[in-house]
Amino acid sequence: MAYVRKEISTESIRAQERICAGINERLGEKPRLAMVDTYGCQQNEADSEKLRGYLAEMGYGFTSNEFEADVIVVNTCAVREHAEMRVLGNVGQLNHAKKEKPGQIIAVCGCMVQQEHMAEKLRKSYPIVDLVFGPHELWRFPELLESVLFAKKRRRVFETGPDDGSVAEGIPLRRDGSVKAWLSVMYGCNNFCTYCVVPYVRGRERSRRPEDIVREARELVAAGYKDITLLGQNVNSYGRDLGINVDFADLLRMINDIEGDFLIRFMTSHPKDATEKLFRTMAECEKCAHQLHLPVQSGNDRVLKAMNRHYDSEKYLRQAELARKYMPDLVITTDIIVGFPGETDEEFEDTVRLCERVRFDAMFTFIYSKRVGTPAAEMPDAATREQKQRRFDRLLDTANRISGEKHAEYEGRTLRVLIDGETGKPGYNLSSRTNGGRLVHLKGDTGLIGSFAEVRIVSSNTWALYGELV
Repeated sequence: MAYVRKEISTESIRAQERICAGINERLGEKPRLAMVDTYGCQQNEADSEKLRGYLAEMGYGFTSNEFEADVIVVNTCAVREHAEMRVLGNVGQLNHAKKEKPGQIIAVCGCMVQQEHMAEKLRKSYPIVDLVFGPHELWRFPELLESVLFAKKRRRVFETGPDDGSVAEGIPLRRDGSVKAWLSVMYGCNNFCTYCVVPYVRGRERSRRPEDIVREARELVAAGYKDITLLGQNVNSYGRDLGINVDFADLLRMINDIEGDFLIRFMTSHPKDATEKLFRTMAECEKCAHQLHLPVQSGNDRVLKAMNRHYDSEKYLRQAELARKYMPDLVITTDIIVGFPGETDEEFEDTVRLCERVRFDAMFTFIYSKRVGTPAAEMPDAATREQKQRRFDRLLDTANRISGEKHAEYEGRTLRVLIDGETGKPGYNLSSRTNGGRLVHLKGDTGLIGSFAEVRIVSSNTWALYGELV
């Protein structure tokens, strides 16, 4: 069966909003609270903003206390087993809250539940869960919640059918914070890396139309947001499904042309599709942050082929060199999987050597996690957990050393930063980010949050820089 892009009509979204209004009216003036608990990636954070937007339309306020909430929505991740186990443990703990508040509704959504075996586990082993739905059903959340809220007797609803290629515009949003914003430009993934479950739970790639993205970006800038991150599983594939001559670099230029003082970031880039045009566009667009998250996953060519990554280590090194040629101040970060099935100690050393050559500003490292239904889950693997842990520790030491060395190079420099929040620490009470996304702790008045400032870096460690306002 061919995969068909399906744009949800404006009328269908308006129908969901009418359901929100109906729920608000039927529940009346009684105060009610909701809690949205989010796990996983930035795309999940963006999805949770839509869930909160719908709940606000239904008349719910928000709490972080499960014992106060009338509705709890748990938005889940499926990328690693640890995330799933954490979700299941926390959902199980909600039993105590539901006992104290018998009318409480518990919903579990997101990537984890789109896996058939996990949805069945929730059905059989977690009777406290009332509603389960996958990522592509999010736009129908009011309809699904209504069917549980007003059932004559307790009804459990499970909506985890196959992804249908849906793209929905106009869903109300309730964003966290007022400085940084997520902006989804596309959904799904076509890459089918052998270790990854994302294409199976989020479906094939489908792009939002550029005019919808630019309109939302304009609204964010008008609302005062200063740091806008464009989201997609592989933003470099943007536009291929639209049948128009607009790629991701073109989209960056469109957003860069919006008047205002703000930064554009994006994630994630796939190395097989990162082009010179992208790097040139980043260099030429003054609002585009010189920050590139380019997951390499391994430095060994055999392992990369087994991962189905469609590039080799030399291509990756050429890309990093080219990107830095266009942007000498570029901050490059990456993801690396340690202990992929069949990886040997010698192959792992290729990864260490690549990291030493690229000198990533930060590395997000993970021990391979088997995902049911992926090709890698069936691959033979002779390495023990202890061997993998030793490799992981060695890579982490390498990452921390390089990060510390690169941070030390900032000392004495004056940089422009965006002050984005509080640290909760008395010495350096403000947090900020450089153009390249490096964390800088500052001392200053909280009224500065949301503004750009010049700071002189006075000290550093592996994880952060420390600065003084100039």
